[in-house]
Amino acid sequence: MALAAIRGKQTLVELSQQFDVHANQIKQWKDQLLEGATGVFGDETKAEPTSPTVDVKTLHAKIGELTLENKFFSRSARQGGIAGRKEMIDRAHKLSVARQAKLLGFSCGSVYYLPRPVPDGDLALMRRIDELHLDYPFAGCRMLQGRLRGEGLKTGRLHVVTLMKKMGIEAIYRRPNTSKPALGHKIYPYPLRKLEVTRPHQMWAMDLTYIPMSRGFVYLCAIVDWFSWRVLSWRLSITMEAAFCIEAVEEALARYGKRDIFNTDQGSQFTSMDFTAVLKKAEIAISMDGRGAWRDNVFVEQPWRSIKYEEVYLHAYKTVSEARVGMSRYLTFYNSRRPH
Repeated sequence: MALAAIRGKQTLVELSQQFDVHANQIKQWKDQLLEGATGVFGDETKAEPTSPTVDVKTLHAKIGELTLENKFFSRSARQGGIAGRKEMIDRAHKLSVARQAKLLGFSCGSVYYLPRPVPDGDLALMRRIDELHLDYPFAGCRMLQGRLRGEGLKTGRLHVVTLMKKMGIEAIYRRPNTSKPALGHKIYPYPLRKLEVTRPHQMWAMDLTYIPMSRGFVYLCAIVDWFSWRVLSWRLSITMEAAFCIEAVEEALARYGKRDIFNTDQGSQFTSMDFTAVLKKAEIAISMDGRGAWRDNVFVEQPWRSIKYEEVYLHAYKTVSEARVGMSRYLTFYNSRRPH
């Protein structure tokens, strides 16, 4: 399942239905495989060869120490939420699922409960919200809810908020500086207020967007040249994480070489140490949208509008592979023949 998720040929919804495993668990296994982790419940270490002499006092002291440590980690694990603890279950481990559930402090029956996939109604709402967001990028959840109700799509404001978070979109307007990156991630300055971009490849910008499919959805990341609006590199992924963004950056650097400035928003994918390390190694100045940069976000929305109205909304992709083929075909046209 983890390998299938890494290949990215199926969405998390499709993998969840195929293997009867929660989508969050598949994502966790994918992350562990990418990081070379052995899982939360690591395999038991092989016993050392028995020594000729046994120090009983030393063994008793070690047993006592391990008992205290086990109690400490068990107590710490139980302090988290139920959802987080459920994600710690490793079905492939020698320790039974029932025992793991007991150690983590919840019923093993809840482990086997399979939540429903994203309903077709929600997928339809998400697609319409995406269309409205492109037309009215300043619209918040209340305005979007009003537009949906006007079209006969009854939904609550909080449900609209939930779907917008899942899609990774928000209204574009001047607001207090409330955006927060992931804990421990460094925020870089925003030097573009007085910068005049006068030539190609002087500055690149990168962003993520939601791509609807006939069943489920994927995320598209792309690097855009700020001067020419050409899409320099891109990637599709079934999860919104830093890895596929890093791949796109490495491809752009390999094809076009070192650039002056690289601009992103303050999303956790872009503030992660793995992502920024690639730019630092290439000695590229890192710029991140912050207070007063809301107008520049509108610039990044323009390529998304073209991609979605001229390609995505005209084709109901059935698979991730089909989406990649369609995206490659359109972006070749966008870069070479479409006027910007």
